[in-house]
Amino acid sequence: MSKVTGQRPPRVGDAPLFKAILLTVILILVALVIVAPLLVIGIEAFSKGLPFFAKTIADPDTRHAIMLTVLTALIAVPINTVFGVAAAWAITKHDFFGKRLLTILIEIPFSVSPIVAGVSYLFVYGLQGLFGPALDSAEIKIMFALPGIVLASMFVTAPFVARELIPLMQAQGRDLEEAATSLGASGLRTFFSVTLPNIKWALLYGVVLCNSRVMGEFGAVSVVSGNIRGQTNTLPLHIELLYHDYNAIGAFAAATILATLAIVTLFAKVLLERQGAGRRARPATLAGTAVLPEVKS
Repeated sequence: MSKVTGQRPPRVGDAPLFKAILLTVILILVALVIVAPLLVIGIEAFSKGLPFFAKTIADPDTRHAIMLTVLTALIAVPINTVFGVAAAWAITKHDFFGKRLLTILIEIPFSVSPIVAGVSYLFVYGLQGLFGPALDSAEIKIMFALPGIVLASMFVTAPFVARELIPLMQAQGRDLEEAATSLGASGLRTFFSVTLPNIKWALLYGVVLCNSRVMGEFGAVSVVSGNIRGQTNTLPLHIELLYHDYNAIGAFAAATILATLAIVTLFAKVLLERQGAGRRARPATLAGTAVLPEVKS
């Protein structure tokens, strides 16, 4: 008969030397891959002083690139938010033929290269594309204009909101919605009074990630925009243009805007995760925080 001891069996990696080596490797990779590039961007951007930095940001082409990027986000993010909520609601709260196929289709932008997506839009909406002649006869311009940039940005960011909501709403189940419906609440009343309060942090989490990706998208937008200086260049494309013009300091100055956005997004992500957003969110049905709407007879 084996002797039972009160000692806990050793776990993999408990050895002090192993943990020290592992931590050292991680810190070196973080410093080289993440911290160093961010430091270089900041140092180079202000290497000629604050006046030069301000002059670069105030350049008309740079300001137009910033405004176009913001405008694209203001259009694409709300549309993808509505799409993500609707898709998550349909997949998790209803049973229908093709539900599995819809889930797969939503995930396609993660597996398709953005460049391929941009080229595909050219073959659909370009002058020689499927709808090109009809759009040209109606004098509707999609490619090499704002609509094409918005469409490409929507494609690459379509899954962000839905993929944050679907696991959470699946874990929550349908009991609360069914109870609200049995009490006479309408579909909209059930959504705004029961479902939305329980997914608000995960929804905001997905919106933050979607907005960050829209503003930083390069591949698909570079194909459909035409890279027209001062007209269809978003901020990432403008940074590349400045670099190819041998204006490295100007490129770094413009890049600080995207780097700042990345840092702000990171802090927002951490704060939202502390509120229970993201994949680790606790189902509201278990937390006991949901309140059914009062329905008057």
